Amino acid sequence: MLGWLRRRRPPVEPIDEGLWESATQPYLFMRGLAPAQDARLREMAGFFLARKRFAATHGLELTPFMRVQVAAQACILVLELGLEWLDGWSDIIVYPGQFAPEREVVDEAGVVHLVNDAMAGEAWLGGPVILSYEDVAMAGDEDERVAGYNVVIHEFAHKLDMRSGEPDGCPPLHAGMPPAAWREAFRAAYTDFCRLVDAADRRAARDGGRALDGLPLDPYASESPAEFFAVASEAFFETPERLAPAYPAVYGQLRAFYRQDPLARLPGPGG
Repeated sequence: MLGWLRRRRPPVEPIDEGLWESATQPYLFMRGLAPAQDARLREMAGFFLARKRFAATHGLELTPFMRVQVAAQACILVLELGLEWLDGWSDIIVYPGQFAPEREVVDEAGVVHLVNDAMAGEAWLGGPVILSYEDVAMAGDEDERVAGYNVVIHEFAHKLDMRSGEPDGCPPLHAGMPPAAWREAFRAAYTDFCRLVDAADRRAARDGGRALDGLPLDPYASESPAEFFAVASEAFFETPERLAPAYPAVYGQLRAFYRQDPLARLPGPGG
């Protein structure tokens, strides 16, 4: 009896329906969600808000609307996995805009440099998720420049990856998902995407213009296998119609991992 009592979750006040609709209406990942899925995502977001601690910096006032925005975007990843996939840490720190922490970087020659690169988000192993609210608010923007860009999905994908240690682009896989198939799908896609980015960079340098707009993913995916997984997760939920034809094997692995099929929720040939 005592053990059962300890396992019970405290009651959570549901997110107001009007607040939920206004906060989530612009998001591409909401396209095609069935009413039952929408209701379950809203309920999960309420539990998420009850279990995570939010802190704002530099005078930012975190409103209920802003908290719901973050919760909805985070919980879409675990809608079919369960909120326990986001256990093991508690804090979400929100800056008004991009932040530039000082850090050490070792170059290929072994020389240590101090850098202050601006960041939109960061996920710490065993620690907080840090977000720029300016970038959080960009999700769902219909401008082609940012369509599919979602810093919350990106950083929370890193958190899922970190469930097996340092992020390497391979989160803990479900039973029946051969690790070799995952590694091969992502290795081939990552290699191809790095080739595309390199070619686009060369064209941009030669022509003096932008040559990266036609890529199926944000160029940041070429930074490392871990970043490729996080950016591919953004595209999986936000722009599956671009990811699936470009890298069908990756889309299939993400569909099996997240236990969702965003492409099938869309009208038209893909859905």
